[in-house]
Amino acid sequence: MERKVAIIGAGISGLLACKYTLSKGYTPVVFESRSSIGGVWTQTFETTKLQTPRSVYQFSDFPWPSSVPEFPNHSQVLDYIVSYATHFNLLRHIKFNSEVLGIEYEGPSDEEVQAWELWSGTGEPFNCKGKWSITVKDTNSLSTEVYRVGFVILCVGQYSDVPKIPEFPAGKGPEAFRGKVIHSVEYAAMDFERAAEFIKGKRTTVVGFQKSALDIAMECSAANGALNPCRLLYRTEHWNIPDSNPWGVPLAYLYFNRFAELRVHKPGEGFFLSLLATILSPLKWGFSKFVETYVNQKLSLAKFGMVPEQSFHTDISSCLISSMPEEFYDRVEKGSIILKKAPKFSFCKEGIVVDGEASPLESDLVILATGFKGDEKLKDIFVSPTFQKHIIGSPNASIPLFRQCIHPRVPQLAVIGFSESVSNLYTSEMRSRWLAEFLDGTFKLPSIKEMEKDAERWDKYLKRYSEKHYRRSCIAALHIWYNDQLCKDMGWNPKRKKGFFAELFEPYGPLDYRPIS
Repeated sequence: MERKVAIIGAGISGLLACKYTLSKGYTPVVFESRSSIGGVWTQTFETTKLQTPRSVYQFSDFPWPSSVPEFPNHSQVLDYIVSYATHFNLLRHIKFNSEVLGIEYEGPSDEEVQAWELWSGTGEPFNCKGKWSITVKDTNSLSTEVYRVGFVILCVGQYSDVPKIPEFPAGKGPEAFRGKVIHSVEYAAMDFERAAEFIKGKRTTVVGFQKSALDIAMECSAANGALNPCRLLYRTEHWNIPDSNPWGVPLAYLYFNRFAELRVHKPGEGFFLSLLATILSPLKWGFSKFVETYVNQKLSLAKFGMVPEQSFHTDISSCLISSMPEEFYDRVEKGSIILKKAPKFSFCKEGIVVDGEASPLESDLVILATGFKGDEKLKDIFVSPTFQKHIIGSPNASIPLFRQCIHPRVPQLAVIGFSESVSNLYTSEMRSRWLAEFLDGTFKLPSIKEMEKDAERWDKYLKRYSEKHYRRSCIAALHIWYNDQLCKDMGWNPKRKKGFFAELFEPYGPLDYRPIS
């Protein structure tokens, strides 16, 4: 049987996929375009910290050093990742400076593949008639080489490489502006000293209101103060939290236990669970209001006109919750950060024009913290237009992946780390273990039609609770239910706690799924 597996990307998901395929006797080769491991953690801002407590963001079999604080900074996170890879001897399997130009399926024709009733023709991971051809460029020598493997794991993530730039009418984009326009990825690529010098003394406008935008605004305000305040242009307010203990109650006890998940309708639930979710829906509203009142009071959101219209539950179901930097609103009050709501804007010679306003926001520098085109990056790695179309699916639906890993119509390939959760490390480890068990023959996949129906059920859930952000494929508010499906496939007991009340009310985390010696 073919034992060679290609893994594209050496971020957290790629390292986990490497480790767990190795554990099943496979020979992984990991292609990483950069010269080091760590993915998004290799290029960050100076003030970047982990968004979740380290207890949630950890490998199940490799604890954090006790000296590291609850919310480690970027260098501590990267050190932890490197230590993990070193401890499990993963670096020898990685080809650095190796950019994958494209992957192409060689074997049965597109027509034959699309006629299959079972994934890869048999429901098993490998097909003796098919292989993937991977074209790789050495970014140092610029030479190319073609590799052929029986299985590919894409670990390219959503948040890197392909910036999402807003579209503007002709003549009203960045080209009209006499100053400098960059994306946050360019700012992150600078070393800290150069970044500080780059923003020093400039009238800076940051576009966005997620974590990158907040961090950049804090750095700009620290560099320039109220003399050259940083404008933060945003479209929608979000429930960014000051800490993870609203009114003294850990957020994990409110949202990351089984009782929390009983309050929402779940993909594939039966009549009883559906009835229970309907009965408990007022509690869902109540818990959301409990957190909202705390955040509003702690950060004085009403004072600054920053109370979101959507509920906290909607934001956490969309993975749009981030930690508010300390003293952020203090700086707003002191005038070194100016908040400006702008559903639509364009550029002019002097700076930015907000729709409906006559005077421009005069700027020297505009930093677009507007996210990335993760689905486009995923699509462009395929040579076949058919697979390009399949992998991203309809623009009116979430990415159609069974168990958020396997596309029913793309054979001998898995995706790890694309859909989001409260802790992407935790989620990627569970998926990597599930995939390793599948590769090892522990279970078979259901029929293609059954997998497509399952993906449709998850799409319905995402649209119900994530609303317009369903394309993010966020499972944060249904993490345990999702892990239950993986556990059942692998033949594990999904209930990991001791006792009824512990099972119902204690939060779940990575250590609940740690390997049994």
